[in-house]
Amino acid sequence: MVRSMRKIYTSILIALVIGGKAVGQEQKNVSDCIVNYTVSIQGTKDDKAGGKIMPATTKTLYIKGVKSRTDLETPNFTQVVIYDSKTDSSVVLRELGNAKYISYLDGKGRKDKNQKYEGIKFTETGETKTVVGYECRKVVAKLADGSSYNVFYTSSIVPSAGYEYQFKDLPGLVLEYEASFEQGDTRVTFTASNITFTPVPVAKFDVPKNGYRIL
Repeated sequence: MVRSMRKIYTSILIALVIGGKAVGQEQKNVSDCIVNYTVSIQGTKDDKAGGKIMPATTKTLYIKGVKSRTDLETPNFTQVVIYDSKTDSSVVLRELGNAKYISYLDGKGRKDKNQKYEGIKFTETGETKTVVGYECRKVVAKLADGSSYNVFYTSSIVPSAGYEYQFKDLPGLVLEYEASFEQGDTRVTFTASNITFTPVPVAKFDVPKNGYRIL
């Protein structure tokens, strides 16, 4: 009887190890990937009932080697952030109507620009959620000003480059998170809708040499 029970437990353990994404995911370091995010908004005066998808607003994250690029596009505004983990430097490109601006940030400038995230603390909740096929752990991010928001990240994917400053201490890739605007009245949720591991063109990280006003 004891021997039989041992066989059953052994079979269960083997199944848990090789069972795939539904049970456990193998961690992998990723040097090329593209993540597309959908954007939804809650709490606006026009949409108090619930979340509203913003199809005209998109966000895309590119990872290649030591560099990352984050594109945020809205009907009225476009921002591109190119970050080099090796030099800890960023280039920020903004387009507002016909106006184009470029900013160059070293490590200190990047830190100063993201001062509100200094001292951020992530608290594990024990909750999980599956996003684009990956099991994500839910953590609550709390800022020094007392505000907080939810973040879901998968430890199964470890990007080779840093990307958003607020997530630099999380051991994985963020596939869903919240952001607050207008004194917290408006809450925007970014959720990954697709992730691919095809090679990212090097040209994605080229910095324009003209046409932009330096800020």
